[in-house]
Amino acid sequence: MPNPKPKLILVHEPEKACFGRLVGDGFPSERALEITSYLAQSTDLAPEFDALAAACDRRGLAFAPVELDNAASALAEADPSTTLVWTLTDGIAYFRGGAAPALARLDGLRTIGADDSLFALCQDKFRSGAVLGALGLPVPQAGLARDGKWLVEPPASAAGWFVKPNRLGAKIGIWPDSRVSELDHALELSRRVFACYRDDVVVQPYVAGRNARASFLGLKPDTGVEALGIAFVDSGGDFQTMQDSLALYGETGEAARAAGAYIEPELVAVGDSQPAADARIRRIAERLIQGLGLRDVFSIDLRVEADDTVHLIEFEVCPGLPCFDFRDYCRAQWGLSLADAMAEAAANRLGDGLRRG
Repeated sequence: MPNPKPKLILVHEPEKACFGRLVGDGFPSERALEITSYLAQSTDLAPEFDALAAACDRRGLAFAPVELDNAASALAEADPSTTLVWTLTDGIAYFRGGAAPALARLDGLRTIGADDSLFALCQDKFRSGAVLGALGLPVPQAGLARDGKWLVEPPASAAGWFVKPNRLGAKIGIWPDSRVSELDHALELSRRVFACYRDDVVVQPYVAGRNARASFLGLKPDTGVEALGIAFVDSGGDFQTMQDSLALYGETGEAARAAGAYIEPELVAVGDSQPAADARIRRIAERLIQGLGLRDVFSIDLRVEADDTVHLIEFEVCPGLPCFDFRDYCRAQWGLSLADAMAEAAANRLGDGLRRG
């Protein structure tokens, strides 16, 4: 009897399923649409599932995209000796993708990406900031407010503060007035965020600099920080709002592009103009890999000042794979399309496991 073909299972939470659940939970349709827009990488990648299947087949793998609601049964039926699970969409609050790596672990299946504990940590910005600070990383200190009341007061800041949701959207400020000069304004924003999204807000001292992103895909299990793609992401604004985010992905992004309301941000390699900052970001990534356990696929968002001061804003264990920046990274670093890069990483991970098994 022939050996079963190794298989890559890609678990993803569709926008539509999440939208229905949020509306059923009492969110107005407009807010539910905004929230579910963060799952648009499922929408954007779905048209490429055939290309992914073909790329996997060329490398001797089967490919199975599985919607999150079907993941428990699909993973329970999978063969631990020949299966690799890749979780496309994360979440512990509005979204539920963080359950997938936990289910995989429960069923004894290998995964690509960080372990399930980091899926939970990265979605809670206040807690993750505390852990990153304990690791000695340059993350801004933070206060925490809920519906107009301080749970933790923020530190003093001569430059003002930046206000963002704790569990929704990571670094975005939701509204254009999310940089504030008065803490009363921060509390007002916390009331607005709570009313609209039922979330707390993180209030951090405002840090200057250009927005930068470090992208990573470990094509081979021993790939290190030399493979990071580190670029300034210049979109014309100081920070991203909800409206900016809606223009990046999914159906809302398609509409924005069709209407001419979206200009793709420019990517410029940090090392071209600030090699010292590039080196610092690689050391930060190395610390995240060693001290936190990031691996295989992740991204890091940062602010870089002109004097090479680097501020770590957040890390993501489910970076936006179909987004322009990660596609550009796959082409520039690996010379591969997104589908081929994903399939190659999965084949190498499975092959390494099969050899060791």
